[in-house]
Amino acid sequence: MAISDIFSKRRKKAAARGVDVYQYDGIPSTLRVQVVHIWNDVVGQLIYLQGEPIFSVSKAILCREYGWFKLFEGHMETVFEEVVKFFLNTKDTDQALDVIELTFRCIESANSENNYLFSNASMNYIDGINELNSRFRENGVGYQYVSGSIIRVDSTLIHQEVVVPALSFLADPTFKGANDEFLSAHKHYRAGNFDACLNDCLKAFESTLKIIIKKRKWAHAANDTAKKLVEIVFSNKLIPPFMQSHFAALQSVLESGVPTVRNKMGGHGKGDEEREVPIHLAAYALHLTASNVVFLVECHNSASGA
Repeated sequence: MAISDIFSKRRKKAAARGVDVYQYDGIPSTLRVQVVHIWNDVVGQLIYLQGEPIFSVSKAILCREYGWFKLFEGHMETVFEEVVKFFLNTKDTDQALDVIELTFRCIESANSENNYLFSNASMNYIDGINELNSRFRENGVGYQYVSGSIIRVDSTLIHQEVVVPALSFLADPTFKGANDEFLSAHKHYRAGNFDACLNDCLKAFESTLKIIIKKRKWAHAANDTAKKLVEIVFSNKLIPPFMQSHFAALQSVLESGVPTVRNKMGGHGKGDEEREVPIHLAAYALHLTASNVVFLVECHNSASGA
């Protein structure tokens, strides 16, 4: 009979990892206030005119689903005020996320149907969604608004299967230096410092290689670059010989992945031209670093004499 990956087993695996760069059980007051500012910018004066239905629809759906008549007790001038007071005061994380999801979904829908009504808004709704997701990252809260829905970052395959295992491996005291650098890369990513994120990705990648090489007592120099460190790992057959042909492109990926991304876009000799590292490139570097770390540490742990 095939082995089933049932919910309780997945929960135990997640609990066993116990390591992540995001938290999921609270929406800090700073983030809530920032969301209200985005609402004001995206909807603008329409909050009190045509924009009021956006929050009326959100309130109606929430009250019906919760089995309530009102979201917040007391006298309020507008539905917008009621939604805001509920959002700022609820202690329930899921309820706060419900408000974010419904209001931004209504804003998207209203813009697609009556875009001209929002001509006086100080922020385009797409920029508002981008800022919302940036604020989630900045506050270390593991959610994103995507295609009309709030999703948990750890529900994405690459985070669950690559990033979290990398954090788990690096939590071993042996890899403390690499762990600190990888966490720092994530911190810079959440803060929007993508150049610094690339720098720390390279540091974490190099540190992982150096720790494995040092632990195995292979000859190397303290100032060896990533390219040289990768050559040492391959020449000492950390990857079993029978797998070398199967992973013929692996050395190229390891050599030209994170190091090249960082060298071309990061801090080496920018000259007079200031280059901005885009978020998708920083995310790629983070995921590539994580997958390389997982592969290298698993090879190290599974090899004889580890």
